[in-house]
Amino acid sequence: MDSATRFASADLLEFAERVLEAAGLEETMSRATAQTLVEGDLLGHDTHGLALLAPYVQELAEGRMTHSGAPVIVSRSPGVSVWDGMRLPGPWLVRHAVGELAPIARAQGCASLVIRRSHHIACLATYLVRAARDGLFIVLASSDPAVHSVAPYGGTRGVFTPNPIAAGIPTSGEPILVDISASITTNGMSARLHRAGETFAENCLLDNRGQPSADPAVLHQDPPGTILPLGGLTAGHKGFGLALLVEALTGGLAGHGRADEAEGWGATVFIALFDPSAFGGLARFQGQMDHIVAACHDNPPRPGVERVRMPGERGLALWREQEKNGVGLRESIVAALRALETRYAVRLPAPLP
Repeated sequence: MDSATRFASADLLEFAERVLEAAGLEETMSRATAQTLVEGDLLGHDTHGLALLAPYVQELAEGRMTHSGAPVIVSRSPGVSVWDGMRLPGPWLVRHAVGELAPIARAQGCASLVIRRSHHIACLATYLVRAARDGLFIVLASSDPAVHSVAPYGGTRGVFTPNPIAAGIPTSGEPILVDISASITTNGMSARLHRAGETFAENCLLDNRGQPSADPAVLHQDPPGTILPLGGLTAGHKGFGLALLVEALTGGLAGHGRADEAEGWGATVFIALFDPSAFGGLARFQGQMDHIVAACHDNPPRPGVERVRMPGERGLALWREQEKNGVGLRESIVAALRALETRYAVRLPAPLP
């Protein structure tokens, strides 16, 4: 990892919001998008934080991300909706959708919504925190119909994206934040290592002949190599199955996905909220989850591991630390932000001492 420069999170939020507004994005959408990107960095998901600001701005400039407007309701029934996102910014669409779903879930126990033709939605984990802290169990999944970087198990040609699926699970303390992909690694991390001339520590990829590789350069071969499904060469059928599940939740339920003409970088999104109070009760739900958390925390660690951590525990601790001491950004990200400062005449905040 290259060296990090720290900035106050509030300053980064203001900078990102003003850059997006200068690029033509509507004010409310700029705020939601900037907040999502900064929160991605706060959680430590720095390939899906402010590293995305420059690409998002370029998408706006070239007309591939919609500047303003509203999603179109494709279908609606009690507790279920499908939206056409009209290629509006994904962070705003997802936050807006969660806000729409929450009162419905509290009224009838559960609610779900699928978005077709969203733009990229950034870090899934950022959407989990508030819902889970409010006592709602949230499940979120995403696929990008225009990208084919992950091969099915046993294959060598890309069919899927990493197809992330995430869940925010309430407890009596901090929520459990599950944010995983159906592939061993992501496109974002592969691109970062490729730009830096680095390789993975393990064989996460296949070259275009189907041979395992740790070098992300294989994704730029002609024809391109692929990312291995979660489980790799020995248990990749599990990641393959997970990818299919995400495809059914997103493209399947949306009625729009890989079978349709690709429109560019974006997402098809599945969101579901469950109110445990309508099932066995919130206190009992939390009691069950608290028991699991305690069993994991008390589990004897294997050699070389200090203690068992729950998913999201490290990210939430990092969030608290960075809110206090500043958000650490890689120099490569700072350089991209400085280019935006020049392009849009929006002053990048001074680093913290």
